[in-house]
Amino acid sequence: MDKVWLRHYPEGVPAEIEVSRYASLVALLDESFASFRDRDAYRYMGQTFSYARIDEMSLAFAAWLQAQGLKKGDRVAVMLPNVPQYPIAVAGILRAGMVVVNVNPLYTPRELEHQLRDAGAKVLLILENFAHTLQQVRASVPVEKVILTSLGELLGFPKAAIVDFVVRRVKKLVPAFELKGTLRFRDALAQGRSRSLQPVAVGPEDLAVLQYTGGTTGVAKGAMLLHRNLVANVLQCDAWYRPALKRLPPGEQLVQICALPLYHIFGFNTNMMLGSRVGACNVLIPNPRDLPALLKELSGIRFHTFPAVNTLFNALANHPAFGSVDWSHLLISVGGGMAVQQATAKLWLQKTGCSICEGYGLSETSPTVSCNPTDSHAFTGTIGLPLPGTEMCLLDDDGREVPPGTAGEIAIRGPQVMAGYWQRPDETAKVMTADGFFRTGDIGMVDERGYFRIVDRKKDMILVSGFNVYPNEIEDVLTQMPGVAECAAVGVADSRTGEAVKVVIVRRDPALTEADVRAYCEQNMTGYKRPRVVEFRDELPKTPVGKVLRRELRDAAPAVARAVGAPVN
Repeated sequence: MDKVWLRHYPEGVPAEIEVSRYASLVALLDESFASFRDRDAYRYMGQTFSYARIDEMSLAFAAWLQAQGLKKGDRVAVMLPNVPQYPIAVAGILRAGMVVVNVNPLYTPRELEHQLRDAGAKVLLILENFAHTLQQVRASVPVEKVILTSLGELLGFPKAAIVDFVVRRVKKLVPAFELKGTLRFRDALAQGRSRSLQPVAVGPEDLAVLQYTGGTTGVAKGAMLLHRNLVANVLQCDAWYRPALKRLPPGEQLVQICALPLYHIFGFNTNMMLGSRVGACNVLIPNPRDLPALLKELSGIRFHTFPAVNTLFNALANHPAFGSVDWSHLLISVGGGMAVQQATAKLWLQKTGCSICEGYGLSETSPTVSCNPTDSHAFTGTIGLPLPGTEMCLLDDDGREVPPGTAGEIAIRGPQVMAGYWQRPDETAKVMTADGFFRTGDIGMVDERGYFRIVDRKKDMILVSGFNVYPNEIEDVLTQMPGVAECAAVGVADSRTGEAVKVVIVRRDPALTEADVRAYCEQNMTGYKRPRVVEFRDELPKTPVGKVLRRELRDAAPAVARAVGAPVN
């Protein structure tokens, strides 16, 4: 394979990375705990947690897990938002030789039951706010031990008591629940401190994390991420960040905003693991949807990196309190999880002076596979260049590489690619080629420099009278229209054209009408791409990380009557 992209790498970025540098994530974390003991590892609700404190508490949790009779390879589920208990628990699980099962706290009982049963999780650490969800399926899941925690538990007296009182009694964010035989997180730590962690040999081929796919296109499957997969991606991203981080003043600690959920693979590796590798301090944001609280947290600190999704960048840049934050020290704004829209990128650069560096990845790839250069200020509209040690190509439906200039399914080969889907060899076979490429389901193109561009999800593509219509294109055009804050495009059944385009719009200008939208589309889109149906909503359905749930919009959409809208050309 001609890796043309290597000729366009930023200065100092290597073509390959030394995957064997760390035998496991445990070795990486151990090094960080030893090297950065006196540094702040996390900031949460105004309090800081040093690397030494995270080290001590994670060892206690690891010892407690072993004391329950759990063995190497047993699965431990973590159902938490961005609270200090999360990195403590994850480090403890890995140090005990066990497997982290990341669980979305916003799951419905059905979704939670599916994941716990599928993973065979023996222990679940859960925030009390979501205990009522577990209660509904407790009898039908294999979990033997349940550990409860609260938002304020590790904050110390009196702040812990105040935070938990407000959460429970004032805001009433903890629905009533009844779960027998549970243990509080602080009690598990106390019990673990009375024991010694028994050494466990953890190597590169051992399973580290079961990362369940987002479920935006179907039933969630557990991607098996080995220690070497995750270590490789940490080192790949570290190398890719270096050109921008050269601007960090000497002796100043890197501070990262952790608004991405840590249970999402983007936040897990970009914030927690890469942050640990470089000795950064992560500012934990428990609820990034609470924009006033997020901006208030940011207003009092100096920070350097901000990984996020397009929807969060857009919402922040348009918030009236945006100017209360000092953005002048921001070195890297990393966009992933969904396409970064041109209008958002332009506004963010204008307001912060730091361009959004768009990358690309999936749960199955640990996650990052490509990224734009971090030292560039240009918005390319692409997902950038493959990271060191990564190969990317475009395949047709038969698995053959497509000719230059042709769209095809993006396929990836590299050390960050998963070992397969948990207990689903049939599903693994569907996405892995004989020569080791992972088929992403995303349609893309590549230019002569090796920059890849996402055209759309294969399953999201809309087929109008035989023409391919890509929702990303429609959304990118419409979000540049004055009066549009957000939009999503989906396909709906149409009696004449097979499918037609429907757009769901969140207004910035309340006076915006359907007629305005149609007139704008007439000027900016060819006939078959123009929306047949225009719907206005107050908000779009999204995953916790901020990705728009097109599937939900598509499932709710009725067939289009021929009388609606203008004819398709």
